[in-house]
Amino acid sequence: MQRDLPMFTPPATGGHAHEPLTIAMGGGRFEGALDGSTAPRRHPDWIRARLPSGPNYQELKGLMRDLTLNTVCEEARCPNIGECWEQRTATVMILGDTCTRACGFCAVKTGRPSWNDDDEPRRVAEAVRQMGLEHVVVTSVARDDLPDGGAHIFAETIRAMRRESPAMGIEVLIPDFNGEDEPLRTVMEAGPDILNHNVETVERLQKPVRKRARYHRSMQVLRVAKAQALEISGRPGTVHTKSSLMVGLGETREELSTTFRDLRTYDCDILTIGQYLRPSEAHLPVQRYVHPDEFVEMKAEALSLGFKHVESGPLVRSSYHARDQVPEEAKRARGSMAAALAANGLAIDG
Repeated sequence: MQRDLPMFTPPATGGHAHEPLTIAMGGGRFEGALDGSTAPRRHPDWIRARLPSGPNYQELKGLMRDLTLNTVCEEARCPNIGECWEQRTATVMILGDTCTRACGFCAVKTGRPSWNDDDEPRRVAEAVRQMGLEHVVVTSVARDDLPDGGAHIFAETIRAMRRESPAMGIEVLIPDFNGEDEPLRTVMEAGPDILNHNVETVERLQKPVRKRARYHRSMQVLRVAKAQALEISGRPGTVHTKSSLMVGLGETREELSTTFRDLRTYDCDILTIGQYLRPSEAHLPVQRYVHPDEFVEMKAEALSLGFKHVESGPLVRSSYHARDQVPEEAKRARGSMAAALAANGLAIDG
């Protein structure tokens, strides 16, 4: 039975529809910032996105279309799609391409989802096997219309990928499941290597940026995920938790420092920090372009607090260089599995 929850339905001519030239890729105009200043028509020189091209990019794009799969790389208009796809790294988006939330920063379209496909986990597993990945990131739109928020599809996808590519690292970037523990447990019992849930911005800016999400709810997701992983495995460190922040939305450095500390309070292991780039004029405006030197400073600060891995830079996104963030214990376990299978004359995909 589906939940009867209020969901945003965009007008036929509005919403987050795809546009041929996006502000996130350096096109369009910007409105004035809150302090009265005017942002430039083009990004600063230090923001240079690689245009999508190359044989690997074309191959991955064709594979995703053939298997009817969505990627957040495309739906969210990620500026790194050219670099990542050419390196055969992609973030698969399950549970359709329509989100039940209308966040102010996100280019994924919103409305009432109609996607329900029990075969999707198999097709995702087949796609990542064909892509020969060492590490895969699986995310989804928010599905507040489903009783468990789509947690069972996450779990089934993880298990299907383990069967097809047992040596591959698996990261899942999940929604908050409205703060409910049982859907989260469903995902954790499937055994991802990294559990990623993005807090996105500082506490003060949550409402305009994330709409129905809550700062402390997101922190609790990370806390409970770590506790459940320990309970399920009986060993610490089997699953690492991860979160991501956008900057340039009007936050202060003090607020960012507070957020770093809050994440570490809940034992978050991995942090990514990147510049917010406005997908279209329908989205929140950029308040400030953060200089690369500040990203270096933020990385040093975060590492000093105890994060195991920090990616910080203007074009960094949640899944950027994700394959370099796999827990060492998980790498060793998969290496042992690969050696055991090889000893028996079995090949490993991934």
